Amino acid sequence: MGAAFKRFCAQFCCCCCVNDEDEDEKRPIFSNETLEYFDREAKKRRDQETNLWSEPGDPSHSERDDDRTLYNLLQSRAKTRRGSQGYRRLSVDIEAMRDMRREVRDKWKMILENLGELYGGGGVSADGQHEASYDRMRNAATARTLLQTLHSETSIFNSKEAPPERYLFILDRLIYLDAADDFVAKARRFYPPRDEDDEEEDKAINLPLLLSRVNQRLNAGEDDDDEEGDMSGQDD
Repeated sequence: MGAAFKRFCAQFCCCCCVNDEDEDEKRPIFSNETLEYFDREAKKRRDQETNLWSEPGDPSHSERDDDRTLYNLLQSRAKTRRGSQGYRRLSVDIEAMRDMRREVRDKWKMILENLGELYGGGGVSADGQHEASYDRMRNAATARTLLQTLHSETSIFNSKEAPPERYLFILDRLIYLDAADDFVAKARRFYPPRDEDDEEEDKAINLPLLLSRVNQRLNAGEDDDDEEGDMSGQDD
C-alpha cells in the first residue's frame, strides 16, 4: 500500500485499515519473554565458557568441591567493592582456578583439532556445553571408563581429583563417531603420565602473572564476562 493511498484513506475514509497496518508494523517480532529467554541462555553459555564448570549439568555449582569453591569465590567477589584489595585477592584466586581449567580445555582442544583432520571435525568442540544431559548420552558407561583411563594413564588433567564431568559428554560424542580410541591413543602419546615432582611444579601459581592479568582487566574495565559469571547462580 503506497504512502499517497494511506494519506487518502486517513483523510477521506472511515476504515481503520491504515491504523491496523501501522499497529502491525510497530508490533515487535519477539515478545519480551522470548528476548529474556535468549538473554538468559546467552549468559549461561558465556558463563560456561568463562568458568568451564566441571559439572555443566549442575546449575547450583555445588555438587563438586572444585565447582563449589569457584562459585563461592565468585559470589564473594560480587559482594566486595570493586578495586579494593579484597576484590583483587579474590580475582587472583578466581583467575588461578580458571587458568587450570583453561589449560585442560586447551589440551583437549589440541587433540580434537588433530583428530578433526582425520574425522572431519564431527561437530566436537572442547569449548561448548554439548548436550550436558546424562539422559541423552548414548554410551555413558563406556565414556566414563575412558574418562577414568585418561585420568589415570595420561597427564591430560592437572589434578588427582575426580576428572571433570564436562569431558564425559565429549567422549560420548567421540564414541558415537568411532573416534574415542584414537583420542585416547593421542592423549597417551602427547600427555604421558608425569612424575610427582613434575606435578608439584605445575601446581605452583605464577602470582606476578595473575596479578598483572587482574590489574589489566580492572584498569581496562573488561570484567563484563566475570561479572556475568558472578551472577549466573542468581539467574539459575
